[in-house]
Amino acid sequence: MKNSLLTTGLNGLVGSRFALDFGEQYEFDNLDLRDEQQPTDITKYNQVLKRFQESAAKHVIHLAAYTDVTGAWQQTDDKNGLAYQVNVVGTENIVKAAEETNKHLIYVSTAYVFDGVKSALYTEEDAPNPIEWYGKTKWLAEEIVSQADTAWTTLRIDQPFRSDEFEKVDTVHRIINGIKDGSLYPQFTNHYFGPTYVNDFDKVLDFIVRTNTTGLFHASSGESWTDYDFAKLINDTLNLGGEIKEGDLEAYLASSERPYQRNTAMSTEKLEKVLDFEQKTIEEAIGDVKL
Repeated sequence: MKNSLLTTGLNGLVGSRFALDFGEQYEFDNLDLRDEQQPTDITKYNQVLKRFQESAAKHVIHLAAYTDVTGAWQQTDDKNGLAYQVNVVGTENIVKAAEETNKHLIYVSTAYVFDGVKSALYTEEDAPNPIEWYGKTKWLAEEIVSQADTAWTTLRIDQPFRSDEFEKVDTVHRIINGIKDGSLYPQFTNHYFGPTYVNDFDKVLDFIVRTNTTGLFHASSGESWTDYDFAKLINDTLNLGGEIKEGDLEAYLASSERPYQRNTAMSTEKLEKVLDFEQKTIEEAIGDVKL
């Protein structure tokens, strides 16, 4: 018999891969506004609570989020905007319903809660200091989760990508498409991030559910890459034969109004100490990518 699992965002980039990989283990009960049978708006508490009360699931994985960083920036300080409503109000409702029904909440957050000024890998001990609205809404949601009167786990990821193509183009497939059609703009040599391999992150989600592990964890690759080196890796590993040009983040920032973190790479040392499997390196993960 499959274990029941409450979810939000199961149709997204990360969630749909999780459903694909773990469909044999779990019976998914997804809260989605587009569900024809039971449309559920997570910004409406009564709708959320009803679904939680009807579910026998002991865990809820909260993936749903407004993730358009530029779109969020255009909504800065607007609490009626979609970014705040989905990321903060939606999470608040999920937390309250989890408390009411005594469910373990697993919340997926982002490296964008950091300001990006640290040169080394960010750890769970580093204080968040978001510099744009998307990061701020996710940090406000993290704060709500951390004060929950129920078991909770927060997992931060950065620039997720998967082995297969998806309707929402991830960071790897965007680069692949750009190399193939010659539209790839110069890649920053002085911007650092820590890509997250979704096929492995799915296993992290399963691990948290299986073991009831709680607390805050960085769940990316634990590696640091520049945009330029990452694009070169993709080009070389997948034999795309493109030309990767060097770009300068500082020059870009001089002409951009939207703030941009210089570094979002995170250490996964804390997570690695508890995991019962080994995540793939980014080089191995890129080798898995299907063209």
